[in-house]
Amino acid sequence: MIKETNISMPVIRRLPRYYRFLYDLKENGITRISSRELSQRMGLTASQIRQDLNCFGGFGQQGYGYMVEQLYEEIGRILGVDHPTDAILLGVGNLGKAVAKHMRFDTRGFRLVGLFDDNPALGEATLAGLPILPTAQLEAFCASHKPQMAILCIPKEAAPALVQQLVDCGIKGFWNFSHYDISFDHPDVVVENVHMGDSLMTLSYRMNEDKE
Repeated sequence: MIKETNISMPVIRRLPRYYRFLYDLKENGITRISSRELSQRMGLTASQIRQDLNCFGGFGQQGYGYMVEQLYEEIGRILGVDHPTDAILLGVGNLGKAVAKHMRFDTRGFRLVGLFDDNPALGEATLAGLPILPTAQLEAFCASHKPQMAILCIPKEAAPALVQQLVDCGIKGFWNFSHYDISFDHPDVVVENVHMGDSLMTLSYRMNEDKE
């Protein structure tokens, strides 16, 4: 497998979907599948699937298809799930608690190693097997544990100063729920923004577009 550079974001964003579908196929005992059969299950064209996978090298054989487990493992390696990156989460409110408690970081390329919140009511509380620490301990924690990714479940107005502190501490990537535009002030870090409100309004548009 040869991993090319300059892969387009639409292709990259389809990789986790391939990974999920291949996992289900593997769990259902399917060992081999053609691009046509996979396209029917995923709602893509067979040529799109072949083009996407060809960006990373040859996986299938013409007339034979793809070996499901092999392709699942290869895409997992491309996505980095086999060498997880240490991550910390900031903001242990309702959203942060849900993310820390229910997200399977270990199967998605990350390992949650620290939680931070300044709410005094949390005291010495723990979540997901980790103590919730005050942000005053953030720099010392980063110096000793060297996490590279931060999950921001904090208000937008609190984000700029905290992001600068995190970048200074060596954080290279952000899973950003805060709605603060990190990339504008920090173009060199990797950011994945999560706008649930935008997603909901997109759904609203699609449900209403035929009503007018």
